[in-house]
Amino acid sequence: MVRAGAVLSCVWLLMAAANAGAQVKDGVKPFVKEDAPVLVLNHVRVIDGTGATPMEDQRIDIENGKIARVQSAKLRNAYPPNAKVLDLTGKTVMPGLVGMHEHLFYPTPGDGPGRQNMYGEMADSAPRLYLAGGVTTARTTGSVEPYTDLALKAAIDGDEAPGPKLLVTGPYLEGTPSLGPQLHSLTGPEDAARTVDYWAEEGVTNYKAYMHITPEELKAAIDAAHKRGLKITGHLCSVGFTKAAELGIDDLEHGLVVDTEFAPDRKEGVCPSQRGPMTAMAKSLDVDGPQVQAMVHTLVEHHVAVTSTLAIFESFTPNRPPLEREQGAKNEMAAEAWSDFATTRAEIAERGESSIWPVLLKKEMQFERSFVKAGGLLLAGCDPTGYGGILPGFGDQRGMELLVEAGFTPVEAIHIATQNGATYLGQQDHIGSVAEGRAADLVVLDGNPVAKIEDVEKAEMVFKDGVGYDPAKLRASVAGMVGIR
Repeated sequence: MVRAGAVLSCVWLLMAAANAGAQVKDGVKPFVKEDAPVLVLNHVRVIDGTGATPMEDQRIDIENGKIARVQSAKLRNAYPPNAKVLDLTGKTVMPGLVGMHEHLFYPTPGDGPGRQNMYGEMADSAPRLYLAGGVTTARTTGSVEPYTDLALKAAIDGDEAPGPKLLVTGPYLEGTPSLGPQLHSLTGPEDAARTVDYWAEEGVTNYKAYMHITPEELKAAIDAAHKRGLKITGHLCSVGFTKAAELGIDDLEHGLVVDTEFAPDRKEGVCPSQRGPMTAMAKSLDVDGPQVQAMVHTLVEHHVAVTSTLAIFESFTPNRPPLEREQGAKNEMAAEAWSDFATTRAEIAERGESSIWPVLLKKEMQFERSFVKAGGLLLAGCDPTGYGGILPGFGDQRGMELLVEAGFTPVEAIHIATQNGATYLGQQDHIGSVAEGRAADLVVLDGNPVAKIEDVEKAEMVFKDGVGYDPAKLRASVAGMVGIR
């Protein structure tokens, strides 16, 4: 059997070769801060993404889109010929984020009782905000407009538009009923396999199973994806995590909070209402107990990754994060989108004392620590859906902060958000760490996230294949657009 991800390796190398040393095109030029083909980032603190101790006073040489050398600045070795040297004393450099639960859509304003549950494609704002937030590689974990996503990927790869390196996931593999008119309801295992095959031919490289998929449909989709050397993840409900691992799934989204296998009176292959299982989980499920730990062992044994999406869970938790922290994203949101978000947030706050989410958030954090301790591969992404409280880029930064709140060190949180994603994708030799030979996908921070994790929000410049983008210009270009385009 072809190893999952092997098909992507040749594509990735061809993309890197095409981009290396390429002249900056007009589509991205307004957002570029540095485009010298040979560049030295001098006197920087390096958090390399591997989990290693940060290195002080380092020098990173970038040549033709790749990291040529990482060495101590104290060595005073000669600079490469024709190099542009940037003195970045006091700055921190970390790898570009490898976002593993990202979307190019967003809940459209005006949803409510009697109206369709719709999501609009943020073709302009989402890619720019991801890049501004330090996300240089993004898996679109579920698509409502896969052809649009593929077209955006082509535009970004061709430097016609700014954005991260996109790994496009096909349309949701959903059962019956679907959660909205933009999702196709599978009619059985044959339809599941056919859908996987069709979209592979169209160019998608990942798949996502969704809540009402049956075990039989999930198995057919997994087998079809693996025959092509591709991977499949899932936000599941009708199928529990243990069963999904046994069927061969590669990744599971969100974590314990969405796993229904521990719900009272659960029926195999049926997605129960969310409130009951979550209430029971908050009330009595012991994360360190034998049931959950057996599930964790099964995931690790079957090499199933888990994608952390703590920021979206936090948004359901009353008065979290503090409202003043949300102001940073307000400028990018359309007025109606902000109004809808603020109204829903206030309604959640009013139900504060009865909310189960403070407990669920803590249990999810505990589960993620337990999963990693057991040897599991934890990934990270922001999931900019819900009621609109999470924005691309902003949510990815917040996710790292919440991993630290969960008990990981800042270095571990950055490792989860960078190299772990690259490892899952089979691209750890190309992206996800600061090392010789890797793509120069880097984030320059005005601060030290080891001392203060919130400094991950202070992205001063984001390099993708050696081209340095200005986060402020990227954000300014989509001011007021989230929720519209």
